[in-house]
Amino acid sequence: MADFPRVDSLQRFTMLQQSGWLVDMLAESRLTSFFQPIVHAQDTSFVFAHEALMRGRDRDGSLVSPARMLDTAREADLLFQLDLAARTTAIREAVRHQLRTHLFINFTPTAIYDPAFCLRSTVAAIREAGIPPAHVVFEIIESDRAANAEHLRSIVDFYREAGFKVALDDLGAGYSSLNLLHQLRPEYMKLDMELVRGVHADPYKASIVQKLLEIACQLGIQTVAEGIETPEELSWVRRHGVDFVQGYLIAKPSAVPAQVTPRLND
Repeated sequence: MADFPRVDSLQRFTMLQQSGWLVDMLAESRLTSFFQPIVHAQDTSFVFAHEALMRGRDRDGSLVSPARMLDTAREADLLFQLDLAARTTAIREAVRHQLRTHLFINFTPTAIYDPAFCLRSTVAAIREAGIPPAHVVFEIIESDRAANAEHLRSIVDFYREAGFKVALDDLGAGYSSLNLLHQLRPEYMKLDMELVRGVHADPYKASIVQKLLEIACQLGIQTVAEGIETPEELSWVRRHGVDFVQGYLIAKPSAVPAQVTPRLND
């Protein structure tokens, strides 16, 4: 008979060895945040918020992609530690740069097993920093991985009770995000960048995005179009009532938050 516990232990040992670089990065606080502005669609020189985007640094100072960190964290069962470190780092860096805009902070629902326990340090850090809770928006990423909608709702309820707002990311990327819309009732929804890209030239994408915007308007949810890269995309989402835009056309993510953005006309 196969020795399954022994095999499992060996796999765990190998996994931890391969993830040693991430353990060291977390232990040495080599996580940082880049910031990308979210601006008003009708006046792109008016910065509404900044989204904090997780980045890591190797010991030589080179950047480590968030995808690599998240993949390793999942494999090594370090997702809770990474998610917590990313949230607290975002708050620390926002304070260091004296941000006065709204702050969008990503969180991974599968990393949070008990909201009251897992999120209390985040809430405490925001209060200690003196950031108004109403200016903090927790953005649900990878909602498709959240197997239990009730668990996700408990996280959202915890944030709301503390005075924060909630955004649902990548809306339109799959049925699961649409299904969560009525369950979570977010204050903001971010349109999936794959839908936004080239929307002005694709009737199918245009129809889908128009319907999503109609739903958002009827429900009183403010919308953000991510991944705006061309003047044509910006012009289209403006005409169809998107509230805010974000993307390389306005500003790339940077270690120092962009406080001034260009006024882009149609």
